[in-house]
Amino acid sequence: MSLPNFDTQGTLFGSMSSVAPSLFADNDRFRLFAQTVWPVLAGTRQTLKACYCTTNGRAGVEPVVLLGVLIFQYLERVPDRQAMELVKYHLGWKLALNLDLQHQGFHPTTLVYFRQRLLANDKADLAFRAVVEALEKEGFVPKRGKQRLDSTHIVGAVARLSSLECVRETIRLAIGEIEPKLQELPHFWPLLRERYVENKLDYRSPEPVLKDKLALAGADIRELLEWLDAAPAKLSEGRQAVLLRQVFAEQFTIVEKQAKPQPVKVHATAVVQNPHDPQAHWSAKGHGKKKKDWVGYKVQVAETVSDGALEKGEPTRNFLTSLVTQGSTQSDEAGMVAMMETQASMGQEAPAELYVDGAYVSAAVLDRAQAEGREVVGPAQPSPAKGKGYRTDAFDIAVEERRAVCPAGKTNTQCSRLEEAKEGGRVDYRFEWSKHCRDGLLRGECVSPGQSHRTVVVGEHHSVLQKRRREQKTEAFAERMKQRNAIEGTQSVLVRAHGLRRARYRGLAKVDLQNQMIGAACNIKRWLRVLVWEKSPKRNPINP
Repeated sequence: MSLPNFDTQGTLFGSMSSVAPSLFADNDRFRLFAQTVWPVLAGTRQTLKACYCTTNGRAGVEPVVLLGVLIFQYLERVPDRQAMELVKYHLGWKLALNLDLQHQGFHPTTLVYFRQRLLANDKADLAFRAVVEALEKEGFVPKRGKQRLDSTHIVGAVARLSSLECVRETIRLAIGEIEPKLQELPHFWPLLRERYVENKLDYRSPEPVLKDKLALAGADIRELLEWLDAAPAKLSEGRQAVLLRQVFAEQFTIVEKQAKPQPVKVHATAVVQNPHDPQAHWSAKGHGKKKKDWVGYKVQVAETVSDGALEKGEPTRNFLTSLVTQGSTQSDEAGMVAMMETQASMGQEAPAELYVDGAYVSAAVLDRAQAEGREVVGPAQPSPAKGKGYRTDAFDIAVEERRAVCPAGKTNTQCSRLEEAKEGGRVDYRFEWSKHCRDGLLRGECVSPGQSHRTVVVGEHHSVLQKRRREQKTEAFAERMKQRNAIEGTQSVLVRAHGLRRARYRGLAKVDLQNQMIGAACNIKRWLRVLVWEKSPKRNPINP
């Protein structure tokens, strides 16, 4: 598909020249978008041009305009069809997107194909990167400053299914994929169609009946997979056929070759929850009444932390620096690593201070940050309790000196280095008090019944972890951690104003595209608010 001719200022205020001055003031957000953000989007034209074949097919819709429309979708929280109506009838959108007054818009499916084109060319974060780069040039985003990071969950665009529902729906989808490719149906095919296509599951059935149906579904899948193993590749390697094998392996076990498949009692992590989006997994966080569980994804949100105090009514000058979409079962620590890699690919340096919660803090993370000349500021998790004895936190341990002092003030008598056999394996140190524990004053509180002496095992980076555990008990640390709190408000804004909580699309790649557009929209909104504030003649009516 070829592209139309493009001129950054071709129609800006062209046919709108008689309308813009009277309807759009100098500090109007649509006018500011046209003057400030539109040139940034226009700067991505060459990158977008590489996604098209410029010598084949009819002329397509201008990709810079489409990119702007995607951003406005998340600024206004509107679907494709409504966005097209706004492009056609809303003067503010026309002004912001550099469109002629008589522009009639285009079909909503154009946005679908444009998103597919961005994903196919690995340009999902194009708009977000361009906006962050512009903010860096304006001095709003320092290359190496303070940042805060936290994750939040995203509910997938699929229903939550039970194991039986997931298995039956997977079979139905496989039948729908395979059947049109068959010239002659196998003998068991009519029975499969009757069970999984023509009939629906009765949710009111007793529990034993539902269990029998799940076992029957396992036997049917096994028969179907045995037939597929001997079938041509066009049948056995289809998307739904591959998914059927995966679901069967996750939901059933086979003890003996001739035995019937048995439903698993405990599922592993990251199993398929709904065949319409196999990448949306179940996860949970929190405990008790605060426990949240969902099927979907999670996203890491990082933003800058500005030091200067704001005037009354002044908008925030903190901007998002990266959004990293993960599977729901992936750890926050892995998300932090991905966030730093993403920022490095954008030309940013690692933040000098990164404020996080306890899920991101470990001995290895603190040691790595210290070696790289930066700081991860967050509370460390307490050491696990083992019986009634003192926790590891109660011991004063210096790994570098191979020395440890117990709560009774006694120094260890032995230190052993423990290293896993595999290359790059974990290294631990075991400290023992074999002599002092026999008749010590605190033996009953330190050594468990039946244990001859006390031992403590810590990692090779325990010193930095011990230092953090002590530091986080001070008022100064609590005061520093207040800088992390605002990330909760940012996530709330992303959820309420831009729809971050629920996925519009299915699949990790499409959800990541949604998150990148949300991040770009949030940064643009904050940028425009700062510009409006700076253009305001009276920032404070009482004390101008």
